Amino acid sequence: MRQRRPFKVEKKKSDTRSVTDIVKELKQGGPLSGDYRKQSLKIHGLICAKCGREFDLSNQHLLTVHHKDGNRGNNPPDGSNWENLCVYCHDDEHSRGLLGDYFSSGKRK
Repeated sequence: MRQRRPFKVEKKKSDTRSVTDIVKELKQGGPLSGDYRKQSLKIHGLICAKCGREFDLSNQHLLTVHHKDGNRGNNPPDGSNWENLCVYCHDDEHSRGLLGDYFSSGKRK
């Protein structure tokens, strides 16, 4: 059985804004909106950062946003934590640890 790697637990900063202010910010598309995909596509373009495949409007759904630090809550507006990856490269990126764990465990037949 594969052992899971421990992850860092970050302390959340206390939010002193009122619920009304948060809802207003969400409706206006502020930093809590979570629509980082559109931002990343606009900043980095319709191209996979790993394999270089180019996409257009008809197949852009095959392009995903990968968070470089692994924290999908870390979405700086400059896009410095994102890279656009095609679904195949994104899957490869996230399965690398599994494959490494498998080969290093010595439990394969």
